[in-house]
Parts: sequence; C-alpha cells; structure tokens
Amino acid sequence: MNIKDLDFNIALIHYPIKDKNNAIIATAVTNMDVHDISRLTATFGLKKYYVVTPVVEQRALVNRIRDHWKSDYGKKRNDTRSQALEYLDVAATMEDAIEQIKATTGKEVKLVSTSARKFEKSLSIDSFVTGIDPKYAYLLIFGTGWGLTDEIMEKSDYILESLSYDTGYNHLPVRSAVSIMLDRLYNSFRRLKD
Repeated sequence: MNIKDLDFNIALIHYPIKDKNNAIIATAVTNMDVHDISRLTATFGLKKYYVVTPVVEQRALVNRIRDHWKSDYGKKRNDTRSQALEYLDVAATMEDAIEQIKATTGKEVKLVSTSARKFEKSLSIDSFVTGIDPKYAYLLIFGTGWGLTDEIMEKSDYILESLSYDTGYNHLPVRSAVSIMLDRLYNSFRRLKD
C-alpha cells in the first residue's frame, strides 16, 4: 500500500490560528502556498488540498487563482501548474473540509495534526504509518501564523512529532514543513507498507 492508494488529504488552516501572543487570528492566504502545496499534493499522490479560511475575499482569491490556471489560457501557459491545481479546493472551516471528504469518500475522517511544538502524545511518522487503516480517510493539517490552536490539537486523532533539528531554531516556512513531512510519510509508506 502507498499513500496514493489511500484517501489522504491535506489542509492549510488560516483560521483559527495562534499569533505570537497566543491570540486567535485569521492569517492571509499567500499565492505561493496555493501553488506550491498544490504541486506537493499532486507529486505525493494525495487526494485533495484544502485552503481553509472563513474570509470570503480570501476564498474568492484562491478560486480565482485556481480558475485562472485551469482555464485554456492558463493550461497553455503552464500545463503542469494547471494539473496541480486540479487538487486544490477551498473551505470556510476545517469542518467543511471534513464534510467534503466524507461526501466524496463515504468514509469517516481521521485528523492528523502537525506542529513545531512538542506534544506528549505525538507519534513518529513510522508509528503513524504502521497504524493506517484504509477504511478511514485522513486529513493532514498544517497551521499558518504561530500554529494550530489547542482546540484543533485536542480534537486530532493523531499528532505527528515535530520536525526539529539540533540548531536551537524551529520555525520552518509552512511550504518547507509540508515538503519535508510528505517526503517522510511517502518514504515511511515505502518502507513499512510494501
């Protein structure tokens, strides 16, 4: 079994998110996150990438970006970007994304959170992959700003161990964190599930 054989999805949460003072905020969608994480979703064989924001104008922006690159003009300019943006969807809330996944797959959704913070109940990627059950769909959640709220972390079925290095600095750009995490998941599947 490989990650592409599962109903495995990804979400980038823009609300609710913490700021550096632990206040709950909404962060702005960035063009690069839309493009690059769509490309990662396609590359690693996930089913869907959800940009989650309650801000109507931000959702409209994501839809305009997607529609532009999926148009005839966009396809002619950059066909691979057009292909990647086929994986992109937008949701007002994380719950809306979960409902879309349930409606598409007919499966219950397991929430898999990530964080730069350390959590006592976090799992190594290999431990998580070993326990994957294909009767469920999975939503891998990444935060923006200063990270996912405690409420999201508490309702998660799994928390993956943080990406950390022995440098004393641990604040990766989200696109880099997504890249590293998906690569580690992909390789863990190759080692453990074949």
